[in-house]
This record gives sequence, C-alpha cells and structure tokens, in this order.
Amino acid sequence: MKPAHPFYMIRHGETDWNRAQRFQGQMDIPVNARGLRQAAAYADLLRAERADWAGWRFVASPLSRTRTTMQTLREALGLDAHAYDVDRDLMEVTFGDWEGFTLAELEPDHPDLVAARAADKWSFVAPGGESYAMATERVRGFLERLAAPSVIVTHGGIIRGTRHLIEGIDGDSAVRGHVPQDNVYRFDGERAGWLR
Repeated sequence: MKPAHPFYMIRHGETDWNRAQRFQGQMDIPVNARGLRQAAAYADLLRAERADWAGWRFVASPLSRTRTTMQTLREALGLDAHAYDVDRDLMEVTFGDWEGFTLAELEPDHPDLVAARAADKWSFVAPGGESYAMATERVRGFLERLAAPSVIVTHGGIIRGTRHLIEGIDGDSAVRGHVPQDNVYRFDGERAGWLR
C-alpha cells in the first residue's frame, strides 16, 4: 500500500521488559532511564530532517511507554509536550495470556505452542491474543486514514506490520526483522526505510 502522506514512525524507548525479553503486548509498562534518553535522541534525528513541524500531526499509541516517548521528543523539539493525538490502532500486538512472560518461562509448560510460534511467527496467536497478521490489519486502517504528514510513536510489532504493508516484505521476514529503539522509520511519500 501507499499512504497518502509521508510519516516518521518511531518505536517507544526501552522498558525493563524489553531488556528482559518479556512479552509486553498491551500491558502498560513504563520506559526506563535508557528509554528516556532514547526518546530525547529521537528528537535529534527528527531535527536533522526538518526545522518546521507546522502542518504535521503527532500521534501515539495510548500506552504510557509511547506517550512518554512522544512527550519527551516533543519537548526536546521545543513543542508543547502534550499537544498530540492518540490512536488505539497503534497499540502493540496483544500476546494475551503470554504477556509478562519470556519464551524461556513458557517453554516448559507449553512446548507445542512455543514451537508453533517459532514455525509461523506471523500467523501464530497466543492464547487470548492476536497474531501479527491480525494487528497489521489495524495498522492498515490507521494508514488508510492518515490525513496529514505525521510523526507516529508506536511499538515494534506495529512497525513490522507497517513494513509488510508498505515495502511488501513477506510477513515472516517482517516479524523476524529487528526494530531498533535508536532509529526512525521514514516514509517520504514514495519510499520507506530507516533514517540511518
């Protein structure tokens, strides 16, 4: 797909659960001290792209880790920290009953499910959760509604789904790709990719 407007898409700053490789999904886990530094550094990357943000919409997932990241980078850009929108379609893939656990913790009691996820990470649905493929349809709806150039703060799974939609990367490759917390994904109206 080709959205109607350019955008910058940013993964929230690091949380302690990122560091521990716990499934966060839609649990509301705050950014840690490193995550706050990453959020401020995102502003440096954006400032190098443009000086004037007039006419740009800023929108985040409603979870606190994305909102804190957005507020920190807006303040660092000299903008009102709280003048942005939220959209539930930008929330992370929900991992249902697996949220709060690591794969190593789940493996002893659910080896069949862990193996199924390893075999087809794109389509796998954790108990009570959703697949990356399902979450990507939420992202599609958000991108189809994009009505202005935008700065978007969201989650790793949502950026993976966006890459699948815009770059045509197959689902399995998209979900296995790394989504850094020190870079910005840019769609310039024609092409998409990481800033650096």
